[in-house]
Amino acid sequence: MPSYERSGVVLYYESHGEGFPVLAFAPGGMRSTASIWESSPWSPLRELSGEWRVIAMDQRNAGRSRAPVGSDDGWHSYTADHIALLDHLGLERCHVIGGCIGSSYCLGLMQVAPERVAAAVLQNPIGLADNREAFYAMFDQWADSLREERPEVSEQSWGAFRERMYGGDFVFNVSREFVRSCETPMLILAGDDLYHPAAISREIADLAPDAERVEHWKDAESLEAALARVRSFLGAHSPS
Repeated sequence: MPSYERSGVVLYYESHGEGFPVLAFAPGGMRSTASIWESSPWSPLRELSGEWRVIAMDQRNAGRSRAPVGSDDGWHSYTADHIALLDHLGLERCHVIGGCIGSSYCLGLMQVAPERVAAAVLQNPIGLADNREAFYAMFDQWADSLREERPEVSEQSWGAFRERMYGGDFVFNVSREFVRSCETPMLILAGDDLYHPAAISREIADLAPDAERVEHWKDAESLEAALARVRSFLGAHSPS
């Protein structure tokens, strides 16, 4: 299976299909891995690889990817991984799709390297809405699974990492001011639960200058129409 290594970080990734690239960040919180797409309402690996080259990855310290853990880790660490993977694959530009935490990964990449993202699909965006303790608990469960094999990481470092990930506001990774100024076209498949508040999806769509929102997309009656909307959206923003 393909992997890319840089500065002690080993990133597992897989590529499906051919065409303009789509970098797909899976759901799963801190355990975001390529395989989780298969248990999502729809999988871009399966549904989009007939028209695009879909690239999925295991995020650092999830699945088959490994990285050191430090007190300065945070969203920026993941964004650096994503840019490094694009560089490794020789991809100057791509679409991005993110489920759950993957939506915030998309926004982080769009902020740091806007010239590399043609369009973005945000599925079930995460965000703050009286749910911070749930995100802290999710982080702690992930950290507990790593503590035994990382005895060198202090509790202070784990705590600083957690705060950098989930101590912020809005979508945790970027600010409202950035989204208001972001010109990258976005299609938002709205969330509706504890980790993916409906209010966050609405706010992203309201703030972004070029955004569309799909309210109903998970149920069997809506799924095919939603997938057609995704394909049409990506097609409209893919280079000819």
